[in-house]
Amino acid sequence: MADSIADIVYVLCALTSLAVALLMLRGYKQSGVRLLLWVGLCFVGMFLNNVILIVDVNIGPQVDLSIWRSIPTLIGLAVLLYGLIWESRT
Repeated sequence: MADSIADIVYVLCALTSLAVALLMLRGYKQSGVRLLLWVGLCFVGMFLNNVILIVDVNIGPQVDLSIWRSIPTLIGLAVLLYGLIWESRT
């Protein structure tokens, strides 16, 4: 029972990250505000993190995907940091 509730929460987190990413990228496409692009790409990384988390939890303790799970988030945050620095210089 607790595992199914946890899976539901993980899926909801992934869907929320995907929704935010799509809304930010759509907003960038419509307005051209580049900050929306950087935030949207960051949330794509967070979405991928959540998807790998769901796979990691369902595989079980045989395989540890924690390092692989952290890579998309790290890349997403690096893209956001780059975008924030880039936008502050222009």
